[in-house]
Amino acid sequence: MKKISNKRRISSKFREYREYLIIVLLMDFWEGGEVKMQVTDVRIRKITDEGKMKAIVSVTFDNEFVVHDIKIIEGQNGFFIAMPSRRMADGDFKDIAHPINSETRSKIQEAIFKEYEKNIGDE
Repeated sequence: MKKISNKRRISSKFREYREYLIIVLLMDFWEGGEVKMQVTDVRIRKITDEGKMKAIVSVTFDNEFVVHDIKIIEGQNGFFIAMPSRRMADGDFKDIAHPINSETRSKIQEAIFKEYEKNIGDE
């Protein structure tokens, strides 16, 4: 039987708590089915020309909440965003934070691509 250290157990509990907090905070941005949050800052943290991943992005909502590690990926049909995720024990990936409707995803994606285009133009 494999022994799990206290440090690992605490780390696992912290991750679960952090994910719960993210969900609660994102739910707080919703009121009556309407999106009331605004994208107030987009920071392109890393840009690369090699491979399919083109950039890593942080997005701030209402100057109060930030989501890090959103990736800009170049796919067969153009660019798209991939929300932050982690690898599960079975090898699959699960999003840590993500929009729950297409309207919000589009809003976030448009803000990210606008800033990405500005950053590419500066190079």
